[in-house]
Amino acid sequence: MKMLLVPRLKIQNANGLSSPYTIGFPAMTGWLGAVHALERKLAATEFDYVRFKSVGVVCHKMDLQTHRGDGDFVYSIIGTGNPLIPKTQKGDPYNAERPPFVEEARCHLTVSLVIECEGLGLGLDRFEESINQLVQGRLKMAGGDILSANPVEIIPVDDEKSRRQLLRRLMPGFCLIERRDLMIKAMQDGLDGLDALLDHLAVHHTATEDEYGEVNWESKRREKGWLVPIATGFHGISPLGQVKNQRDPETPHCFAESVVTLGEFIMPYRIEDLYNMLWCYETDMDHNLYLCRQKQPVN
Repeated sequence: MKMLLVPRLKIQNANGLSSPYTIGFPAMTGWLGAVHALERKLAATEFDYVRFKSVGVVCHKMDLQTHRGDGDFVYSIIGTGNPLIPKTQKGDPYNAERPPFVEEARCHLTVSLVIECEGLGLGLDRFEESINQLVQGRLKMAGGDILSANPVEIIPVDDEKSRRQLLRRLMPGFCLIERRDLMIKAMQDGLDGLDALLDHLAVHHTATEDEYGEVNWESKRREKGWLVPIATGFHGISPLGQVKNQRDPETPHCFAESVVTLGEFIMPYRIEDLYNMLWCYETDMDHNLYLCRQKQPVN
């Protein structure tokens, strides 16, 4: 198995609004979409036979553009300043107004991507050079601009030693994995989807009184680990068909809503199998689901 390592991508203004309900780390649909765009650009080169089967994302640094002042209860989104629009045709700067805009959550982050390649044979040096040129071109990553990128590298993973060497290259960082199993267990216990999500994210405070009358407080979550809500795809809410002014007239269209579940950030050294960290596309047409799923979930 050959893995393409895209190390230390510095991305500016990535989309931090991962779904209508969550803000923070970009959605998995953004990362898989960026790798799919990279594969389509690669199809215009001599390596049009190479396919990217799955993707792993490791975050090294993230700065969500929010602010909470002294005395504030909630955080506010740091928006970008839009240019003033003159009210007169002469362009008088003293007679101008700021145009209305939609607030967008942004984040600056540094990530490494691990991409499973299929069909790659000889000419690895030329392949790496082509990927470097595409990555450093006008390629978007999760809606953000790539400021800098280290040279990519093809790493064959054939045994335990090569696997550990690859994971060591990803340190320090946090790998995003799916914890759908926690959602399934909570919903089997009687909770609906939203209550199951919030129950695992909430911090529960309990107080106990000892024999001397002193009260001791304990704060913890339902499960251990760095659990976060993540958007992993879309659920179609209308039949496939054609609509007016759709972007691609050749492709069937449907209205959809985001699919949100639980994810967990773990250190790469805890990965026992590379398939535990790799994500791929999966569709369930019977239930109108278009998802990003892990090839082999940890739990």
